[in-house]
Parts: sequence; structure tokens; C-alpha cells
Amino acid sequence: MRQFDFMGKRRLAFIVSGVMLLVSLLSLLFQQLNLGLDFTGGTLVEIRYAAAPALEAVRQALESAGFSNVSVQTFGAPSEILVRLQQAFDPGVGQQVTEVLRQSGENVSLVRAEFVGAQVGGQLRDQSGLGMLVALGAVVLYVALRFQYKFSLGALLALVHDVIIVLGVFSLFQIDFDLTVLAAVLAVIGYSLNDTIIVYDRIRENIRKSRIEHMPTIFNEAINQTLSRTLATSGTTLLVLLALLTLGGDMIQNFALALIIGVGVGTYSSVYVASALLISVKLQREDLMPAQKENADGEEELP
Repeated sequence: MRQFDFMGKRRLAFIVSGVMLLVSLLSLLFQQLNLGLDFTGGTLVEIRYAAAPALEAVRQALESAGFSNVSVQTFGAPSEILVRLQQAFDPGVGQQVTEVLRQSGENVSLVRAEFVGAQVGGQLRDQSGLGMLVALGAVVLYVALRFQYKFSLGALLALVHDVIIVLGVFSLFQIDFDLTVLAAVLAVIGYSLNDTIIVYDRIRENIRKSRIEHMPTIFNEAINQTLSRTLATSGTTLLVLLALLTLGGDMIQNFALALIIGVGVGTYSSVYVASALLISVKLQREDLMPAQKENADGEEELP
């Protein structure tokens, strides 16, 4: 089986990660996320058709009529759609939307029109941010207890790396960021951590049993040993996500997109961030060996 020199390319990978992080952070700072109705507040209009409509045609009709930041998705049955408008609530907005859609000759009826307040959006935003911080804190504690604090540092930085890049892509291209995307970001944390733990476990095992002192060689061996498992897991996951992206409809399209980006970046970071950083923090064999105890005579006892 061919052995790839992953650690030999770690400096180039650090440059690539640095550029991606810089672009993502600048976009998040100056352009910011295009927050969806779940976070900003706005108007919900539920419409019922006689037959299932083409969602893109509905969206174009509403945008042509002057409605901005329109989100259209099926809701329940294929003939029922939910229109999300990022604008202040107007009691007549439901009827306005219905009249616009009737101009195409469709049999359209209004089910409901209601307002989602900005206060609710603010609470969701604060609680979701807190949830992400709690998740990262739990990850750090788990890795530190299971492995060693240097492993914990590498895993934390890899997770932060993955989250920032996923958020950066959504900010850079102004893709709608709602609660489904936030759920995908949290799922990315779990996926990336699982991949990192697999690689870390093999690295720790190889360090303990190998007589080689050159850490990059040990790391390369461990990563190559887990490579087939990593590619199989990532590949099958991406196949499912691509199916969701193309066939799942508007409701989960951004969710699938966030996971596709996260799986790709998470697989990359397990090797070139989480693992490569262990070399940068000078992980040694002694870091994984239990401390020797002294007996009553002051001599060291072997563990």
C-alpha cells in the first residue's frame, strides 16, 4: 500500500488554512452573515395551491412584484408552501402575496399570515451561540481527559478552524443562514471530532509501540493506516448529502450544503490541523507515558 507524506506538506497546509481563515474572518467581520428569518424576525405567509407549484417560479413572481429577501419552501403537502419575508408585518401582506401569485392563473388560497418578532430572533441567536460554546468546551474537556492536553489543543483549534470556514463560506456568498444551517454547524463539530479522535487514537498507539523517534514519520504511518476508513466514511457521507442537496428541496438545501462543506473541511483538518499541530507543540513520547513513582528509598519505580 502506498504511503503518503502528509506531514511533509504541513507547512503548505498551514498556509492554505491561514488564507481560508483570513478570508472567512474578513467576510464575517465586514460582510457578516445573511441571517434568516429565524434570527432577524419578519413575516410568514402560508399559501395553498390546487396542485404542487414550481418553487422557483413562485420566488421569481414575488421578487418581480417588489418583495425582497424572499424564501419559499414546501410546508407539509407539496401543494402547500411557506413564504418567508424579511420585512415588517403588514396585516394585508398575506392578501398581497396571494394576489401576486394568482396573476399566473393558479388557484391559490391564503392559509395564514403571521409575524415573527425580532425579540424571538435575538433570543435564538444568543442561545445558539451559547450552545456552540458549550459544545466546544465539552469537546476540549473530553479530549484532555482521554488523551493529553496537547491533543486537546489540537482538537479545539481544528474545530474552530472548521466552524469559521463553514460560516465564512455562508458569509462570503451571502447564503441564507437559519436554524437548519446552525444545526448543520453543530453536526460538523461532532463529525470533525469523531474523525480527529480516530486519527489521534492511532497516533497515540503508534507513538507508544514504535521505536522511531521521528514524530512526522510516526504521524504519517498513523494517518495512512486510517486513510481508507476516513475516505470510506467521508465518501459515503458526501454521497448522501449530495442527494439531499439536489433532491431534498429548498427546506434542507442549505443544511446539506453546510454539511458538505463541513465534511470536506473536517476531513482535511483532522490531518493537516489537528494532527500537524501536535508536531508544532512538540508532542513527545514522554507526554504519553505515566509518571514514575518514587519508593521509600527515593528510587524511581517502573510503572
